[in-house]
Amino acid sequence: MRLGVLDVGSNTVHLLVVDAHHGAHPWPAHSEKVVLRLAEQIGPDGALTEAGAESLVGAVGEAREAATRLAVDDLLAFATSAVRDAANAGEVLARVREETGVRLEVLSGADEARMTFLAVRRWFGWSAGRLLALDIGGGSLEIAAGIDEEPDVAVSLPLGAGRLSREWLRVDPAGAVPPSAEAVEELRAYVDELLDPVVGKMADVGWERPVATSKTFRTLARLAGAAPSRAGLWARRSLTRDGLRQVLGFVRHIPPRQLPELEGVSAGRAHQLLAGALVAEAVMRRLDLTSLDICPWALREGVILRRLDQLESM
Repeated sequence: MRLGVLDVGSNTVHLLVVDAHHGAHPWPAHSEKVVLRLAEQIGPDGALTEAGAESLVGAVGEAREAATRLAVDDLLAFATSAVRDAANAGEVLARVREETGVRLEVLSGADEARMTFLAVRRWFGWSAGRLLALDIGGGSLEIAAGIDEEPDVAVSLPLGAGRLSREWLRVDPAGAVPPSAEAVEELRAYVDELLDPVVGKMADVGWERPVATSKTFRTLARLAGAAPSRAGLWARRSLTRDGLRQVLGFVRHIPPRQLPELEGVSAGRAHQLLAGALVAEAVMRRLDLTSLDICPWALREGVILRRLDQLESM
């Protein structure tokens, strides 16, 4: 069957269409996305701005038209932290449903972590043993660990790269000046504080293979020397803590508008790179990880796999 996944994230609205059936590799047939950066369109009152809501409705409407044009049998539409945390989430969701006909399911942070973990487990298989899965999004950080397809522990923290860039680094709108050393150190302390209660919990579960997903980790791995995207889906990629520290050491001194000049850094997310690197470094340091395998599958693939499992059991 042809499945469509509409992922309303903190940075993008991404439609992924795959041809799949239970037990098979879900092969992408179409992919399109719009950069909205919803995590950065939250007003002082905690609500998604009118401009943000308007752009979301437009992007979802266009995605539904594309899904119809591509003869999608089943469209799975979900939203993550930017919509989940907005003070006017109910109003925004109702507006999207009324104006586009698409009912967005709001995933909890724990559900994000669980479905990302499922994708990682299916990608690496049972031979990977006990897994640790990390995902830095625009609004949140997900951490999960366990031996089965359902993790023993699944945690979500408000440590997304977009959220932290907006709230802590106070990036120059023109992107001409890197964040101050003081802002960087304040953010580092904040990240450590939020990680404190999680470190012991994850250590109690344990893991044999630490894995990272998401655009942030892929970009950091590329800057540290991992294979470029043109090497293909199956190329093995990893990120070492030493490599990450080197990347962090130079990106913190580069003005955000110059970061897209680095290979693998997209213009739409360049200003979030430093915050993402700080979160990645803190997690690796606090969990004593020397290296992470990079998994090309993440939340969207996990949603697809879970849906295929449900259809098989019906």
